[in-house]
Amino acid sequence: MKKATFKKHLLEFKQASGTSRGVLHTKETYFLEITEGEKKGIGECALFRGLSFEDIPEYEEMLQWLCDNINENKKLLRKELLHFPSIWFGYEQAMLNLKHGEDLYFPSDFSEGYSSIKINGLIWMGDATFLQQQIEEKLDQGFDCLKLKIGVDWKAEKEIIKQLRAKFPKDELELRVDANGGFSVEEAKTVLQVLADLEIHSIEQPIKAGQISEMAELCKNSPTPIALDEELIGVLNFEDKKELLEKINPQFIILKPSLVGGFSGTDEWISFAESKKIGWWITSALESNIGLNAIAQYTFTKNAKIPQGLGTGGLFTNNILSRLVLHGDELMMR
Repeated sequence: MKKATFKKHLLEFKQASGTSRGVLHTKETYFLEITEGEKKGIGECALFRGLSFEDIPEYEEMLQWLCDNINENKKLLRKELLHFPSIWFGYEQAMLNLKHGEDLYFPSDFSEGYSSIKINGLIWMGDATFLQQQIEEKLDQGFDCLKLKIGVDWKAEKEIIKQLRAKFPKDELELRVDANGGFSVEEAKTVLQVLADLEIHSIEQPIKAGQISEMAELCKNSPTPIALDEELIGVLNFEDKKELLEKINPQFIILKPSLVGGFSGTDEWISFAESKKIGWWITSALESNIGLNAIAQYTFTKNAKIPQGLGTGGLFTNNILSRLVLHGDELMMR
C-alpha cells in the first residue's frame, strides 16, 4: 500500500525578476512524497500563481484528495486531475522516483553524468543597466543563445538588442525574445518586423493568449518565427491540442510540463507538433531543483537539437540541493 503526503515550500528569489506580467519576489510550490514500504518517491507540484489556470482556492484540497486516493488506478487519477496539471505532474514525478530511487526519474547518460543538455541564458526585464549586466554575465559564462524578456519598455529593449546584434552576428549569438503577451496586435506587427531586421531567432507569445484568429494571422504573416507559450495553458484534451495547432500553425511551441499536464501532456504536444513540422523546446516554470531535475532528465530523453530553457536552478536563495550543475551553457548532473 502506498501512502502520500504533501508540504508547501516558498522559494525566494535572489533578485527580483521581471516579466511583462509583473515582478517576482517569491514562488510558491508543493512537494509530494509517496512511500511504499521502505521506498520513497518525491515530485513537485509547481503551481504558478497568476499564470496556472488551476490557481484556485481548492488547489490544496485537490492535493489532499490525491494523497487520500493514492492507491487508485492511474487512469482514474489522471481523469480526476485533468484540470490540475501541476498536481498530475507531481504525481508522475513521484511515481517515477519511487520506481528508480535516489534522485532518478529517467535514468540515462545524462543522469549518470556522462552527457549534458545545451540551454539558453535567461535575461530578465529591468532597466538598461540591469539588462546589460545580465547579458555580460551570460556571455562571460559561455552562452551563445540568450532569451530576453521584453514587452515593458520596448524602446529601451530594442536599443539593447540592436547593440547586442551589432556586436555579435547571428552565427555567433542566437537571440530569442519572450514578450509574455506584452504587445497589442498592432504593436506586435511592428515589433515582429524590427526583430526580423535584427535576425532574432523567435519571439514567444507576442500577444496575450486567447486571441486565436489574431495569433494565427500573425504566425502566417510574421517575418519573425513565433512560439506559443501561454497559449497552451488550459488546453488539456487531445482533440483541443490538435485543433489549436491546426488553427494557429505557429513556427514553435514552448513546453512547460508543470503547466501542460506533465510528461504525458508534453508528449502529446510534441507528437502533434512534429506531425505538423512545428518546432518545440522544453522550459522550466520556476520549479525548485526537484522539478527541474525531473524535467531535465525527461528532456534529455527527447533528443532535442536546439538549446532548451532549463537555466532557472540558480535563481533562488533556498533551493533544494541537487546534482544539477552548469558548465558554461551545458546543464549536467555531477
